[in-house]
Order: sequence, then structure tokens, then C-alpha cells
Amino acid sequence: MLQDGENKASKMPHQLSGGEQQRVVIARALLNEPDIILADEPTGNLDPETSEGIMQILKDISQTGRAVLMATHNYTLLKKYPARTLKCEDGKLTEVEESTEIDFTQLE
Repeated sequence: MLQDGENKASKMPHQLSGGEQQRVVIARALLNEPDIILADEPTGNLDPETSEGIMQILKDISQTGRAVLMATHNYTLLKKYPARTLKCEDGKLTEVEESTEIDFTQLE
């Protein structure tokens, strides 16, 4: 997840790129093995390859019985990693779908 970790270990946060900072935060959170992970745009500042790795990690974690609640505007991720999908609109949370066949035109 974090390449060249030894070189980055001695760096201060302001010396890391936004993507590196985001990967460090995710790695630190996962070290604690939490029962629930709240991820707000976890791939927002990451390149596609790293995003794929993060999503696979979150998927693997969810399959161990731990809860992963992720907020995203990236419909491609929703299509590629189908799960229970909720929509937040006007301060209200509604379930949209629990299957892989989501009509994304409804979400816009």
C-alpha cells in the first residue's frame, strides 16, 4: 500500500504528497483492526492502481465480518464493488439497492 515505507517513515506529514498522507492514515487505522471502518472518500486522492488496492483491502475486511461504511461520489467504484448502497439526500438516508444492478441514473 505504501511504497518505500522506510524512506517515508522519517518524513513529517507536510513532506508527503496528499496521496501518501491518505495511504498512511488508512494503514494506521487498519493496524488497530477496528470492528467498523468509516471511510469518507478513501480513494479520493489516489491513483487508479492504489485505489484498486485500497478497495480490495476494504472488501476483504468486510468479508471477515467487520463493517465498512464508505462514502463516495465515484459510481465506478460502486459498480465494481457492489454492496448495500445508501443514498443521502436532503439530510435523509435511504436504501437504494442491495444488488449489483443499480440504476445509477436514479442517483444523480
